[in-house]
Amino acid sequence: MWLDGAARRLTIFVDEGGKAPHSMKPLYTEVVHRAHEAGLAGASVFHGIEGYGASRHVHLNRVLSWSADLPVAIVIVDVPEKIDGFLPVVKSLVTDGLVTIDDLRAIHRAHPRGASSPEEEPDAERHRGVLHRLTHLGALTHAGGPADHAP
Repeated sequence: MWLDGAARRLTIFVDEGGKAPHSMKPLYTEVVHRAHEAGLAGASVFHGIEGYGASRHVHLNRVLSWSADLPVAIVIVDVPEKIDGFLPVVKSLVTDGLVTIDDLRAIHRAHPRGASSPEEEPDAERHRGVLHRLTHLGALTHAGGPADHAP
């Protein structure tokens, strides 16, 4: 998915131990999988080390703590129309947490490895040559090193 220009960020703050309705899966896992199924550009989950929310109770991550109520942020970025279309799914899943939406401008185009870009990369041929040489060097190294392959 190429993002360049107007975009929207959906951020969902929940407790790490929150479960998806009618499931034993963690809520954040369910949201990410549903976003993937919906074809959204990307979703990431960030684990908090300290925070508080509506309960006003500060939750901490300490070495010997087994707390399951640490904050988790699920961040999804895509074009506004796709984020808006995904909101009913979020509303059905998130029963306890905070959902925010921010309009933003995406300034970096990203694409999966191996996918072609709208404009050809000017140094593509040079990069292929470097990759070939590195691969060849790696093969020599794994075979015992260049000394074993003296002319």
